[in-house]
Amino acid sequence: MIELRDIAIQQGQFSLEQIELTIPTGAYAVLMGSSGSGKSTLIEIICGLRKPSKGSVWFNGQDVTNWRPAERNVGYVPQDRALFPGISVRNQIAFGLVLRKWKDSEIHDRVMELSGLLHISHLLDRYPERLSGGEAQRVALARAIASSPGLLCLDEPLSALDHDLHEEMCRLLKTMHGYTGITILHITHSRFEASRLATHAFQLSKGRIHIPEHP
Repeated sequence: MIELRDIAIQQGQFSLEQIELTIPTGAYAVLMGSSGSGKSTLIEIICGLRKPSKGSVWFNGQDVTNWRPAERNVGYVPQDRALFPGISVRNQIAFGLVLRKWKDSEIHDRVMELSGLLHISHLLDRYPERLSGGEAQRVALARAIASSPGLLCLDEPLSALDHDLHEEMCRLLKTMHGYTGITILHITHSRFEASRLATHAFQLSKGRIHIPEHP
């Protein structure tokens, strides 16, 4: 279970206060909100990339507010995907596993498993500059879930895709969630994405989180 308890943050003229959010283990949670509402800020707080001025972050009953990002076991796909230039798709996916000192055979098996799941096996020897937007998004997803994180955070993962790719990625995300059982927090401005994907939907509006009547 992921919990935000009484979170507050101040950034210049922007502020959030008394933010409360609970995401059950295994949920596909979608947090909706307009641009500038603070959705990305909350994901950064959950990932440990930004510290709140008040409140706490809890993972499965543990207060992780002061834990470093690497200690939180969170996979994160930012809006720009942040693929490493000059590194093959194969090594992008393996990156976190190498850091965790997995055995070579285990890394190979995991890369092949995820590349098959996300339909990118044919791209393993390609480099980021030769990937389409949809392909890059799949590689970023594979890299983020390779080490089996307890939570996967997706920041507007479908916003740059055309209609056909958008629908394809929705289906792929549902398949991935069903296969891995990972807890997901997906932020978006799209009610359509919430209706297609969410087991739990939330709305961030006027500095508060509430449950919408109709995602």
